[in-house]
Amino acid sequence: MNNEFFDNMFHNAPIMAILRGLGVQRTLEVATMAWDIGVTSVEVPIQTSEDLRTLETLAQAAHERGLVAGAGTVLNVIHVLQAKDCGAAFTVSPGTNLEVIQACADAGLAHLPGVATPSDIQMATGQGLQWVKAFPASVLGTSWLKAMGGPFPGIKFVSTGGMDAHNAQEFLDAGARVIAVGSALEDPRQLGLLSGLLRERAEVPGDGLKEAANGK
Repeated sequence: MNNEFFDNMFHNAPIMAILRGLGVQRTLEVATMAWDIGVTSVEVPIQTSEDLRTLETLAQAAHERGLVAGAGTVLNVIHVLQAKDCGAAFTVSPGTNLEVIQACADAGLAHLPGVATPSDIQMATGQGLQWVKAFPASVLGTSWLKAMGGPFPGIKFVSTGGMDAHNAQEFLDAGARVIAVGSALEDPRQLGLLSGLLRERAEVPGDGLKEAANGK
């Protein structure tokens, strides 16, 4: 489920939205802008009780569009259970944690672990995961992505941390499959650039989104 889930969710949509600490109303507003330009994956980091309320509301709004929402900054098993209870379909972590990976599998949640070293990648692939979060991407750099593609040709990177409309193309060209952006979505100029990038990269999303929404 895990790899196919992300294959479907990111199909023709190489941008993921990370909406951190915005509160319920603003999160819905920014998520709607993201959905309207073709961003199909939205993540809410869960660090406070307000974040959990936000995630629950976002997951319902996503479901009404035939989409899904995810929980970010998932650090432990408790976070996994909270994400599940809030209606998240996937989880994202800053690092690679075997307990979290197993807990997500047990809960039926797709998981995107964070990686910053070959050892991290090897640990994730050892669990059968092909999709990983390169974090912090702006610090690792495009040369790191290119270098990791040699020993791990099947790995699929979601570049996260310091990403925006101005460096997105550079990281995609270096081998990232997806760029995760946050504050860029609140900048009208960057929103236009991201919309243009999506139009260049993809047609209108199709059946892959429905499969992701159904957890297939």
